[in-house]
Formats: sequence, structure tokens, C-alpha cells
Amino acid sequence: MEPIQLAAVLAGVILVASVVSVELSVTVALLELTLGVVVGNAFHLHSQEWLDFIASFGSIVLTFLAGMEVDPDYMRDRARATVGIGVVSFAGPFVTSALVAYFLLDWTGRASLIAGTALSTTSLAVVYAVLVERGLTDTRIGKLLMSATFVTDLCTALALSAIFIKPNIWFPVFLVVSLALIVLLPRIAPWFFGRYGDRVIEPEIKLVFLALLVLMVLADASNGHAVLPAFVLGLMMSRHYDEHREEQTRMRVVAFAFLTPFFFIKGGLNVSLGAVVANLGLLGALLAAKMLPKIGFILPLARRATPQHATFATLLMSTGLTFGTISSLYGLNAGIIDRTQFSLLVTVVVLSAVVPTAIAERWFLPDPEAERHEDRRRAPLPAEEYV
Repeated sequence: MEPIQLAAVLAGVILVASVVSVELSVTVALLELTLGVVVGNAFHLHSQEWLDFIASFGSIVLTFLAGMEVDPDYMRDRARATVGIGVVSFAGPFVTSALVAYFLLDWTGRASLIAGTALSTTSLAVVYAVLVERGLTDTRIGKLLMSATFVTDLCTALALSAIFIKPNIWFPVFLVVSLALIVLLPRIAPWFFGRYGDRVIEPEIKLVFLALLVLMVLADASNGHAVLPAFVLGLMMSRHYDEHREEQTRMRVVAFAFLTPFFFIKGGLNVSLGAVVANLGLLGALLAAKMLPKIGFILPLARRATPQHATFATLLMSTGLTFGTISSLYGLNAGIIDRTQFSLLVTVVVLSAVVPTAIAERWFLPDPEAERHEDRRRAPLPAEEYV
């Protein structure tokens, strides 16, 4: 299929997902993922180079936006709760999935470690999309989820780097430039946005996009990944955007109207239903290896950190997508896992994005207005910890 034809087909799918999302009150990211699986397998659609780039850039922009939503003061004050939930969210599935893959499924040691890494993640993209669409980003439960998700994905990224990735001579450059952008951009932004902002040509958005693209270029050259620097950059910019909500809104519009739909659609296109149907037993074992430790380890801590919304928090912390797909793709490209193993891992990742989120939204979704009222009643934030 020609690129323009694929673009037109996917644009139609994205529009359908948006309309159905409004009609059924379901997060659009879930529908984009699901429809990506359907059209990819029904019409044998495959990703192309342009889609790979837009999806990759969309994931970085989404991660930056997620960082913008994190309250640094809240993250510091609730450090024990967020670190505790984030670490067990990583460690439980990592160990369990690796052991299941090695001893039960008879995968190689390195393939088992890829499985553990891929299934240990929590999807920052899915969590952020749900919180934005449901108006929960500025509530305590939203801030807790964003902070804990960052900790989980930080652990996953460190594990992937320590076990598999071999940095080259570009890696120090990547680290230095990342640090420079994280330090300098928040200092430059007020002057730049004041001088050139509030124009239809949106120079302030272009400045942020340039910074993110530079991170992507250097990450690719250094065998790293730009997700975590992008999140930290967004975190450092959060105070600025908290004072300039209109700029934040415009960034969201650009991301959710064009970039992120292609990211979620591509995630669905990666799933091969043929390979999945032929290996349903393996799929069930891997799905259980991810979900059971997530729920078993997170729920007790979530009950202490946010008693009213422990189930909602646990379900969203059980999702996976971005880093799970990245880890699986790395294993495939490096020859550590084969195409069938890749399809199984990606399918588990996609199912973990769709199923827990659908359950959380259907039966356990907090009321945003009630949450904000409760947050105002309880302010200022108490110093004592729950965990």
C-alpha cells in the first residue's frame, strides 16, 4: 500500500475511534489500539517508515506532556508512596515474567529477561491519556498515578539499559545534551514564550518540538532512548505551564489531534492475531505473569496511599504499552526473540493497556469534581506518609 493510501485509511480509523469514544464515553486511546489490531489483521496493514517516525515522535511528545502534569511538590511530599508503588510495580512482574518465560515456556535466558523487561512496565501514555480525558490530572489520585508510573518506567529503562543496551561514544553526548536541555529550557522558556508566544504560528511549540527531536536524534545515535529525558524535561517545565495553561492546552491539542493517534494505532498494528491464536496457552501464561504480580503487589500499597481509589490506581498501574513495545522491539531487532515471541509479548502489552483501563473506567472511575472538592478540603498536603 502506498504511504498516502495508508495515511488515508488510518485517518479514517482515527476519526471513527474519536466518534465512538464520544458516544460510548471510552478513552480514545483504547479504541485506537483496538481498531489498530482489527484493521491491521483484517486488511493486512503494516507499518511504514513515516508511521514509525510519527508514532515515535508522538510517544516522546506524550511523555513530555505527562511530565508537565506532575506536581514536583506532591512527588517530593509523597515520595515514599510513589516510590513504593512504582518499584513494586516494576519488580514483581519483572521477576515473575522472566521466571515464567525461562522455566515454564522454555525461552532462553536473554529472551526471558526481555520478557521480564517488556512486561514490567506501566504505560505512561495510557495513564496520561485516561487522566486527561477524565479531567483527573490535577487531582491527588492523578498526581499519585503520574508519579508512580514515572518510577516504574525509570526502573524498566534502567533494567533494559543495564542488561542489554551497549552505549557507544555518543552516549556521553546524549547525557550532556539531555542535562543541558533540562536545565536551560525552563530558564529560556519564560523569555522566549513572552517574546514570541501567543501567535498563530506557535513558536513556543516549535521550540519544544526542536528540543524533543534533538533528544531523539542523540538517543538513536547513542543506543539510548529519549522517553525518560523527555519526561524529566516536561517535569522541569511543569511550573511554567502551570502558570500558562493556554500554552499547555495548545500543546495538548496538537498532540492529541495528530501525533498520539498514530502512536496508539501503530501499537495495534504490531499484533499478529495468527501467531496469538496459535499460542493461546503461552499468551495466557505471559498475561498472568504480568497482571497477577502487578495486582498482588500494588493493591496493598494503593489501599494505604489512596484508600478510596485503590482498585482504580492498581488497574491503571497494571497497564503497559510504550516501554513494553520498545523492549520487545529491541529484543526482536537484536535477535534475542523471534517473531512469534515478539507477537506474544506485544499482544500481552496491548491487552494490558486495553483490559485494565476499560475495567477501571467502567466501574472504578473517580468523579473529578468530587476529587477536586476533597483536595481543596484537605489542603494543604499533610506531611505524613501513607507508606
